Amino acid sequence: MTLRRGGRAGRRRTSGPRVPPVLMRAGARQLGRHVLDPGLPWEVQRRRLDRLSGSSPMPRGTTVAEQVIGGVCAEVVTAGPARPGRTVVHFHGGGYCLGSPRMSRAWAAHLSAGAACPVVLPDYRLAPEHPHPAALDDAREVLAALLGEAGPDSVVVSGDSAGGGLALAAVLALGRGPAQRPAGCILLAPWLDLGRDRREDPDLVRRDVLLSPRWLEACAAAYAPPSAWTDPSVSPLLADRASLAGLPPLLIQAGSDELLAPDAERMAASASAAGADVTYTRWPRMWHEFALQPGLLAAADSALAQAAWFVETVTAG
Repeated sequence: MTLRRGGRAGRRRTSGPRVPPVLMRAGARQLGRHVLDPGLPWEVQRRRLDRLSGSSPMPRGTTVAEQVIGGVCAEVVTAGPARPGRTVVHFHGGGYCLGSPRMSRAWAAHLSAGAACPVVLPDYRLAPEHPHPAALDDAREVLAALLGEAGPDSVVVSGDSAGGGLALAAVLALGRGPAQRPAGCILLAPWLDLGRDRREDPDLVRRDVLLSPRWLEACAAAYAPPSAWTDPSVSPLLADRASLAGLPPLLIQAGSDELLAPDAERMAASASAAGADVTYTRWPRMWHEFALQPGLLAAADSALAQAAWFVETVTAG
């Protein structure tokens, strides 16, 4: 396993006005208080999150096209010329209950520009209306269509937060054969263990300005019954060693000040011990989902540059 400290791995930086981290942190705190509130109905949370999503700057010339892939609606984001034989499919976060491709457009556009490839954002079904395995079924259908059309060596699977858990669960479900394995997998602050007690580290609970244990517990209960939380298709961190050994190269990114940081660290250690190629980067004093703010936050630019480097590397043949 390669362990890096955030800010030293990327080779390319995006341009744009920077926002002081203290202001970005304050904004994340307000988002957590007024949107990710388990006392609010899911529809209210969704409307509030949707109003706040999609406001980050995107590279000039970015196009967003709607497409149906494997029977699932998706957005295809492209910013600049694309290199043939290279596609990223990214699953958005939101605790399996909130969110849409709109949340990840800016990140996808910057990655498209940096790695010269289209980025596919599936609009998978959400709980509680569509509990597990609906989201996983959608992810598998999208990946099957893309892998069949483009070939495994040209596809990188990605996801942030719950989308990271979904991405990894979908990759594990593909099997261990090289004909089924994508070129790589990017996990941004992934939620990988739905049954973990997030209150066990009070200092980490205090430092995370976006997520709360109560909200994560509500999302977990809406997505799957507690009896299913130990299933690797729900909590891929609990996959066995043989399954982890068959994973493609992994890039795992996380901030130090987030409730899901232990999941990233434990997955990096477990996958590496099983023989997988793992690069794990931790950004100090960064909060949950900081990486989705390239062009505004220097740390996010660094994380984006590393992701672009990873995509280029694993699809280079």
